[in-house]
Amino acid sequence: MVGEYAGAETVLHFGSAAMELDTLRHGCGIFDLSWRNKLVVSGDDRVRWLNGMVTNNTRDLRQDCGNYSFVLNAQGHIQGDLLAFQRGEFYILETEARQISGIREFLERYIIMDEVEIGDISKGLTSIGVAGPRAFDILHSAGLNAGNIMPRQLLDGVWNGLGYSLVRDPVEVRGWYELWLAPENVEAFWNALIAAGGLPVGAEAVEWQRILLGLPRMGEDIGARELAQETGQEYALHHSKGCYIGQEIVERIHSRGQVHRRLTGLIGEHAPFLRGSKVLNGDKEIGEITSSAAIPVDGVVRNVALGYVKCAVFELDKNQTKEQGESFSVDGHSAILSALPFQF
Repeated sequence: MVGEYAGAETVLHFGSAAMELDTLRHGCGIFDLSWRNKLVVSGDDRVRWLNGMVTNNTRDLRQDCGNYSFVLNAQGHIQGDLLAFQRGEFYILETEARQISGIREFLERYIIMDEVEIGDISKGLTSIGVAGPRAFDILHSAGLNAGNIMPRQLLDGVWNGLGYSLVRDPVEVRGWYELWLAPENVEAFWNALIAAGGLPVGAEAVEWQRILLGLPRMGEDIGARELAQETGQEYALHHSKGCYIGQEIVERIHSRGQVHRRLTGLIGEHAPFLRGSKVLNGDKEIGEITSSAAIPVDGVVRNVALGYVKCAVFELDKNQTKEQGESFSVDGHSAILSALPFQF
């Protein structure tokens, strides 16, 4: 079944999304990543300029390494997220297709007297995802030897005369590999990975896995009002890198050690929650659902959600705190707080 995901048309499932999720959890799933687009940043001032635009330290990245960052406005609110890879004479920025034009427009607004150019290379460079506990073995069996590739690293190679780059995802909890390659070569690489024992997986299972891992998405769990620390993605921040847009707010929160709300997991006992539903503590509104799904995990359907909950609800009084496992309500049904990632 084909449909839209993250701003691009892709396969949603190949028959059974439940079996495909099981593949991602216990085997090796092969999936389309054309919904992740790429920008190239070049020019003599690219290193200094990019480091001043994102929340992580891109200045000191070793060549062929990358990291995950937020792009903030001056008030510290998240405008987008991206992976940045240092490629020597240029950087490659990767983000979801539905973000690409907005991020490019935002970044170009801050090229003043800088020798920096930004180009969209998405039509000439696409991606295949390879994920699951058997991913390394499948890559090796297909002749795409991952060697000693570390998280955040990128290796270039040639397979049957076709060039590719193998990326080990900087978002380590996601645990996947990406193959960057020319669009006309996708079929050859895809068939080789399937022949090696990988199984095709659609975007629906990838989305379920994202929720189970507790990873927020722009446009779903992150909007224009969210602050970086509210998302729990501390690996997107570098607190000693120097000035960047929105730094003052990030460091103010860092010094105080707390935000007013944070992303957490919730488990429903009876029904899946709806996005936008309010989380209640008695009759008081204390949070909101941002992502939700009824996910079949190892044969058991789990009604799980991501949402922001006020930190104040964890304080009943001076001597008591609410812990993970405490029950609230959503749409009249019990909602139990859960640490992320979900442990099923």
